[in-house]
Amino acid sequence: MIIALDGPAASGKGTLARRLATHYGLPHLDTGLLYRATARALIDQGYNLSDTAAAISAARGLALTDFKEETLRGRDVGAGASLVGAIPEVRAALFEMQRAFAHRPGGAVLDGRDIGTVICPEADVKIFVTANPETRATRRALELKERGEKVDYESILADIRQRDALDASRPIAPLKQAEDAYRLDTSKLDVDAAFAAALAIVESHVGAK
Repeated sequence: MIIALDGPAASGKGTLARRLATHYGLPHLDTGLLYRATARALIDQGYNLSDTAAAISAARGLALTDFKEETLRGRDVGAGASLVGAIPEVRAALFEMQRAFAHRPGGAVLDGRDIGTVICPEADVKIFVTANPETRATRRALELKERGEKVDYESILADIRQRDALDASRPIAPLKQAEDAYRLDTSKLDVDAAFAAALAIVESHVGAK
């Protein structure tokens, strides 16, 4: 069973994907980490994030193991991920890696921005997770505060809106809801309620099968 979760930053899709993977005993891939790791590599090596050749090289050199997530969660890396993610050759370099992960024996859970539309349009269950920008900015602010980082809510909100615009307007694999995806708005849901809703969606599909 392949479960695909898509949605904008801080919508809760990553948390839901991890919990669904644990519940069903499936491997999980946060595909956003691939783009964050690509951006991180460029930043660490002093390359401009618009350097296509360097971005392609960095993407091709990635592996699905040994990601140090704590180094990939900063706002600069998040913004960089949207920039390198708009480069068609970078997306092409990471495409087969994501496909191979999804088609492991037994299936997998993947979350990102184009899983249900591009990476796994054949996914058994597709969920588009969303929330209003203000709620997502609050969540991101709390996350940063817990990590001991300085928090500026208005700046975070502006970053989220800018990233939404970049992700939705890129010509290759833009962020959008797949036609056959369930829409789950988590704006007014806590983690447990959101998981219960996501689980009900998956179970309704499993039951129908």
